[in-house]
Amino acid sequence: MKKTLKKLFVTSSAAAIFAAGFVPFAVNAQETDDSGIVQFESEVEHEGEAIEGGTLRFALNSDSNFEGLLNNMFYQSAYDADVIGWFTESLYGYDSNYTIDNSGFADVEFDQEGKTVTITIPEGVTWHDGEDVTIDDVIFPYYVVGHPDYTGIRYGEAFTNVVGMEEFHNGDAEEISGLNRIDDYTLEISYINFPNSMLQAGGGVASYIEPEHVFEGIEIADMENSDPVRQTPIGFGAFKVDQITPGEAVTFSRFDDYYQGTPILDGVELEVVSPTTIVTEMNNGNYDIASLPTDAFDTYADASNYTVLGVPENAYTYIGFKMGTWNEEEGAVNHDPELIVSNKALRQAMAYAVDNDAVATEFYQGTREGANSAIPPMFTEYHNPDQEGYTYDPEQAKQILADAGFVDNDGDGFVEDPNGEAFELNFASMAGGDTAEPLALYYLQMWNEIGINISLVNDQLLEFNSFYERIQTDDPEIHVYQAAWGTGGDPNPTGLYGPTANFNYTRWENEDHNAILDKLNSDDAFDPDFKTEAFNEWQAFMHEEAPIFPTLFRNKIWGVNDRVKYYDVQYGSDFGLHELQLTAEEPAAQ
Repeated sequence: MKKTLKKLFVTSSAAAIFAAGFVPFAVNAQETDDSGIVQFESEVEHEGEAIEGGTLRFALNSDSNFEGLLNNMFYQSAYDADVIGWFTESLYGYDSNYTIDNSGFADVEFDQEGKTVTITIPEGVTWHDGEDVTIDDVIFPYYVVGHPDYTGIRYGEAFTNVVGMEEFHNGDAEEISGLNRIDDYTLEISYINFPNSMLQAGGGVASYIEPEHVFEGIEIADMENSDPVRQTPIGFGAFKVDQITPGEAVTFSRFDDYYQGTPILDGVELEVVSPTTIVTEMNNGNYDIASLPTDAFDTYADASNYTVLGVPENAYTYIGFKMGTWNEEEGAVNHDPELIVSNKALRQAMAYAVDNDAVATEFYQGTREGANSAIPPMFTEYHNPDQEGYTYDPEQAKQILADAGFVDNDGDGFVEDPNGEAFELNFASMAGGDTAEPLALYYLQMWNEIGINISLVNDQLLEFNSFYERIQTDDPEIHVYQAAWGTGGDPNPTGLYGPTANFNYTRWENEDHNAILDKLNSDDAFDPDFKTEAFNEWQAFMHEEAPIFPTLFRNKIWGVNDRVKYYDVQYGSDFGLHELQLTAEEPAAQ
């Protein structure tokens, strides 16, 4: 069976509580481990005999309308992606580690030596309008995204690395020479570079397949705002779009000719629901499936009419240190070893000063957990569970500072630098939600208690866009910051921490670190054992150097109503949307 389902606080006085210790948050619906971290199930099978058909009600948990760019070549928000996932599919499948396999729509064959990827799609599949799906629909996105008039954001390495793409993009060629159409169902793609990240979903092989015939006659510059993108999107998934209420709702009906078999449901109703009301709506039985806010876990942990499922996200939060600037001309970081935060001892001490496990249980009620690595644990082949993390140890933090020459010479409660000079640090953190301010104040208090003179930059939290603008432009007023990374399908850290990565916001580099990254990107890394060893080496090195220190791993949490017969949220699941079944005409209510 082919895989198709791929998507789917407290007051500031809490700082004093954490300093003295914490009591794990207790829940009844899910088990917790010894530290109070909730252990979620990723699938559920409810009792009851399935009915014929029925309409599933899906709540899109969002505090704003979805944008309505309902096409993989143009969407930007995760909310649009959620809508798209109901009516069309990715080109290929992948496993729980996001490694591309042949479980999806197309079969994918890699030729490392020849630097080619061969994509073969099945015959006899049709779009929702009855037209045949052919390999031209796989080729089509390359000519859209690679065109100079393209208005979207997808023109990245999955396209620029294709042989002949640069010439086409620059207008020097009418065809992309690296796309070799073998027949109506087979395409061979030639690449300039072929790192082992090519094997990862999102790591180098574009996953788009779009109906070329639907866009016939529409100029590429006009596609983003065209009807096939915003009003009448066509896919080949289990459900087809019937009606769109812009930004608010979408009604889907069963696609009888779906290539994996006629779906069981009659249809799906998707509606945007505010995070402030989503739990009430689920409790009242108004929806069948919804993602739920982690910081409100206590309000639904004991839900009686739906099951709470969770799966680790491919993301982590972290504390970063600004150690240089970005050199636009050279396209590389300029690391400044003279900056106070470039002192490794200071960074290590600040990492030992905070209790990430306490933050997870007290701020997030056990739905997050302290992070030991910058490789999320959902990448089971690459995350090292035995990697030592920064555990809460303020005495060790003070000792590290003292051994490195950070001493409070004037008795003001704050240490001076190894040269005896006083220093002050500014901390940048984003506003948003009930936990943002008390969490930032907690970090500041913990750092103050080990003798670090640090306060919020401009004495306030920063709005999202302002925060990232100042981080990206290396605002010299920011020395330490709190942020998060989503790794996508490729855990390779080069794009986030490499010396030529613009996303390397710390602006830190190190020759030994570069050597480890070279291992991860070498041909040797096609060997699984070598790759795992290199990932372990990288995680250990990052722990020692601490240009950032990871704080929390996160879970994506879902509520699934009791009338949904079976549901699975695990990455790479074999469960398909066409298999969804209901056991009653209406959702169960409390």
